[in-house]
Amino acid sequence: MNTPPTTAIRLSLRELAQLFNSMDPSPFVERDLDADAEEFITSWAREVPPGRELELVISLAEQAEDTGLEQAVRRYFSTRAAIKRLEFGQLMRRGRLSLGVGSLFLVLCLLLGEFVAKSSPGAVSDILREGLTIAGWVAMWRPLEIYLYDWWPLFEERRRLDRLARIRVRIVGPDDGQLPIFSAAIFSTGSTTASVAA
Repeated sequence: MNTPPTTAIRLSLRELAQLFNSMDPSPFVERDLDADAEEFITSWAREVPPGRELELVISLAEQAEDTGLEQAVRRYFSTRAAIKRLEFGQLMRRGRLSLGVGSLFLVLCLLLGEFVAKSSPGAVSDILREGLTIAGWVAMWRPLEIYLYDWWPLFEERRRLDRLARIRVRIVGPDDGQLPIFSAAIFSTGSTTASVAA
């Protein structure tokens, strides 16, 4: 079985604590990632083609021990992926409910329109029938929007987070140049810098 190719995302930090939210009092392996670091990692993950695995390479100014770092990063993205799965399920349930209500309302509007047209033929009844038909189809707008457009961004985000939940993490020194350069995009926020390689 062939091993899938790996894309490495490299972060340069002064200290490992910069990777995590400094306001989170949770134990190390349960901390949330820093918002800027998370945005950088996820934004690069969006650019990586499907079928490639990810590796987070953290370059530190000083050597530090890997005290469950990979577990902490994977746990964070696994939790985010679970949240997205719940959101996706809720959206599908809302879509089914909207589809049922919209379909029932559409049928009622069509039947009422036919009843009006037959009970009092004329221009007014024709206008009422057309208005009811339009109202019925407008009620179908929301379920159609969910099933045509709203589901796939959540689905893609969930897949991306599932891939990040498998990310490999390693720590290197600041002068480690073993990563093959794929692009030289630089990320900077405060004292944190990063680049990506594949």
